[in-house]
Order: sequence, then C-alpha cells, then structure tokens
Amino acid sequence: MSNYTKLPAILLLEDGTVYHGKAAGKIGTTTGEICFNTGMTGYQEIFTDPSYFGQIMVTTNAHIGNYGTSDEEIESNNIQIAGLVCKNYSIPFSRKQAKTSIQTYFQDGNLVGISDIDTRSLVRHIRNKGAMNAIISSETLDVEELTTRLRSVPSMEGLELSSKVTTQQPYYFGNENARYRVAVLDLGVKKNILRNFSDRDVYVKVFPAKTSFEDMEHWTPDGYFISNGPGDPASMPYALDTVKKILAADKPLFGICLGHQLLALANGIRTEKMFNGHRGINHPVKNIIVDSCEITSQNHGFGVVAQDVVESEKVEITHINLNDKSIEGIRVKGKKAFSVQYHPESSPGPHDSRYLFDDFTEMLVA
Repeated sequence: MSNYTKLPAILLLEDGTVYHGKAAGKIGTTTGEICFNTGMTGYQEIFTDPSYFGQIMVTTNAHIGNYGTSDEEIESNNIQIAGLVCKNYSIPFSRKQAKTSIQTYFQDGNLVGISDIDTRSLVRHIRNKGAMNAIISSETLDVEELTTRLRSVPSMEGLELSSKVTTQQPYYFGNENARYRVAVLDLGVKKNILRNFSDRDVYVKVFPAKTSFEDMEHWTPDGYFISNGPGDPASMPYALDTVKKILAADKPLFGICLGHQLLALANGIRTEKMFNGHRGINHPVKNIIVDSCEITSQNHGFGVVAQDVVESEKVEITHINLNDKSIEGIRVKGKKAFSVQYHPESSPGPHDSRYLFDDFTEMLVA
C-alpha cells in the first residue's frame, strides 16, 4: 500500500494551472468543478454529501485519512464527490471506531484523488480566480491529452444533477407512530437531516426528485421538506413546479440549501452562481428576527440574488451571512414557509441552528 501512494498524479485546472502530486484512491482519471472545504473534521460526511456530486473537493485541513472511515459517518450510501485533492494522505489510522482506511474506502468507492499538493497555494488560486473545472489523473501525465479531455466537461452553471442522486423509490424514515408526518422531496437529502426529523417525533416519507405534489399529497403529510442537493437550481423546472403547488395549497414548508434556492425561485427571486461558494463548518450567520448569531455549516456554489430579495414583496429576510452579507434565510409572508441556505443539521459541526427543525415542527400543529 505504501508503494501505491508513491505513484505520480497530476491536477490540471481549466485555466491551465498544473499541480503534480501522488495518486490517492483508485488509479484513473476524473473531472469536475473544483472547490474547497475549510472544515477541520468530517471528511467522510463531505465525501458522501450528495450536494457535492460532480465536484472535485480540496480539503484545507492538512491531514486526511488519519481517523479512518466508519459506516456510521455517511450522509448517503455512496461517495458523491468526483475527486479528492489533499496535502497529507494518511492510510494508517488510529481510531478504534473506524472500520477501514481511507485508501480501502476510496478503492471500494472508485474514487480518484491526488495528494501531496500544496493545498494552500491551490486554495488561494481558486479564491482569486473563482470556481472552475479541473481534471485529476494518475493514469496519464500528458497535459495536452488532459487539456483536451477537460474542454469537454460542462460548466456547473445550467446543470441539473438532483435526478442523478435522488432515491429511485420512495422510502420511510423514523417511527411510523410518530406525531407528525413530513413528505421529503429528495434532491440529494443527507441522512442527518432525516435523523433530526425523527428526533422530533416526525415520521418522513422520502420521495424521488421528480415526484409531483399531487403524488406526495396522497400520503396526507402534515408538511413538506425540500432538501439540499447538487447542480443549478434554475435548471429544475420540475422541482420549482412542485414548490409552487405546495405554496398554493398553503402547506407548511421548510427548505434547506437547494430547497432554499427553489423557494426563492418560486417567489420570483433569481438565483446565481457564486464566484466562490461557501463550504465549511464555521460560517457566521445572523438571525435578524431574534437578533442573535450562530456558527453554521455550509455547502453551496449557488445563491439567491440579494437585490431581488430586498425588493420582493412576497418574502422577508430572516438570516444574513456576516462575512459577505449574502442572504442566508427567508420566509414567505402570510405562509408557513421558510428556508435557509446553510445546513442546520450540521453533523459534524456546531448545533447552533438546529432550532430551525423545532420551528418547523411547531408549524405542523394543526
């Protein structure tokens, strides 16, 4: 295994920047939009978060793999990232609770990565140049060949990806005798979101992304949840139609991340691709309704157009990002409907925002 990590690999960015490093995971080639996460822990949750589908992840923490992998720390049943870039790739692990090494985990999941990269330099480059596509290869180091392959990779802007990560069949989560029932539109939902509902005496039925409002309504839920997920929210007319019908029926609705963007679109607010998204577990957000601050977990490359929200007569702002003043939360006037851009389930990460699940549960009371 130690010899494996010494195999050469290459990372090529869309703007022609090249980094040389060592192979990590499966030997092969992979493409996607490159982004970075500033979290100091929780790498396995990042790898399995469906919102990262189609993205090459740069981890800013210096050591990846040192605490191994565990079946208890997944957000979905598969690795979702398109590739990994890291500094120190640690195959030996020291945690008793871990089941396998990160190398075994990546090989079983067919994940191609690259290590021994100066991730500080790379992150600064991405911050200055913005999000862009990239390619990792440990099977060819021919830059010209990789450049040709990279040109064929589509931009994340305009991509519809939720249909690629959603469940294929409806399923249930929690206690069927729970007090409340919530229909979850699965655009890439995380397991810890479902656990937060179950912890609040909520029984959920998770529906495929393209399920109609009418089909979900047959289950007679007390409310609806629109999940997080990957891709461009403006490329999802099927989900937008569903959200509009939920609002028209005056049903309680809660959205997170992609669900937040769709709630905005349903109220005439545009979304846009960010120069660099928010990805980490220490983003400060202010709840302007109760005048308090919370540290949040975030993962998004798209956001709502702030000016549209300010000018909207349909929604009001509930949360703002204290770093860049972007809109982090809205609620619809006259409706039991609200959303946040960040991830209140936050596992791992601070639990400052889990009160939002309580707020939604209170809305379910007839």
